[in-house]
Amino acid sequence: MARRLSFGAFQIVGIIAVAAFTVFITWQAKRLETGLSGVTDTAVMVHHQAPAFSLPSLSGQQVSLANYRGEKVVVSFWASWCGPCRMEMPELRAFYNQYHNNGANFELLAISLDDNRADPARFALNEKLPFPVLLDLTQQTAAAYSANAIPTLYVIDETGKVIFGHVGYDSTIAFQLAAALGIKITPAAAGAIESGGTGN
Repeated sequence: MARRLSFGAFQIVGIIAVAAFTVFITWQAKRLETGLSGVTDTAVMVHHQAPAFSLPSLSGQQVSLANYRGEKVVVSFWASWCGPCRMEMPELRAFYNQYHNNGANFELLAISLDDNRADPARFALNEKLPFPVLLDLTQQTAAAYSANAIPTLYVIDETGKVIFGHVGYDSTIAFQLAAALGIKITPAAAGAIESGGTGN
């Protein structure tokens, strides 16, 4: 009888531990997705040098911010489980397809905060993301960029300085990116972006 009680007590403790862990993970995910206070931290980054980073890509290459010195870089912090990120990524894809190969001097690096490789890889494949997807499994790079909520997006200029920051999904993000990158959007191109077209 004592053994049965001991085993039953062990089961109860195990269930409580799993429940507590689940609540903690859910809270962490929600905190990242929406932010606790709604106050963004991008302002602390703008007009400052962008922190250096070197992260593995889904293709297996090590990608460093320093590789892109001399051109503008859009850095997007996201995760495959983040609803607003899943809305923003197709718009970034359309913007990239429209302008990246048309003389615009910029690169877009999508930094996944997923805790594994499989989930962002599946999302990138399904969405046909054309830009490099990097893995920040420890979220150290996100912390360096004060990305306390996602999606968080920055534009870094040719000298490595952050010139634009934005937190949260915004349907006008393509226009904001164009302004930060110095790209003139024509009415026809705006329609292509809004409809998700590639323009190619």
